[in-house]
Amino acid sequence: MPALDLKIPPLVVMAFVAALMWLGAQAVPAADFPLPARKVIALGLAAAGVATAVAGVVSFRLAKTTVNPLKPETASSLVASGIYRATRNPMYLGALVVLIGWAVFLANALALVLAGTFVVYLNRFQIIPEEKALTTRFGPEFAAYCAKVRRWL
Repeated sequence: MPALDLKIPPLVVMAFVAALMWLGAQAVPAADFPLPARKVIALGLAAAGVATAVAGVVSFRLAKTTVNPLKPETASSLVASGIYRATRNPMYLGALVVLIGWAVFLANALALVLAGTFVVYLNRFQIIPEEKALTTRFGPEFAAYCAKVRRWL
């Protein structure tokens, strides 16, 4: 298992990327773009992101399974209902939408590009290891679910 697999909580990664986005926006003001109503758009995106993530947590709680992203092997059930019919990772998708809202608030193209680092990191060090653990735990049932529902959207 590589050193970073399932080691850093996704919310910590999100906070790090948000800080990186802010630093990038400060370092490269030439990448700023005008965006009327950016605060309203950013707030809407952040609210949609939080709602998406909360829907994922609620589905896990209703199924009485773990929400701990660092220990997917402890999942007691495979959740494929609710928001999980549209995305396999609503909590991560919600965090990404919040980051996109942050980039809109910053109104900086580099910040928007840097939000993509969240996806790259999570795919490699969080989601792929989670999927391996869930494949081991739930076998063909998880494989069938993956065939029907996309990882992000």
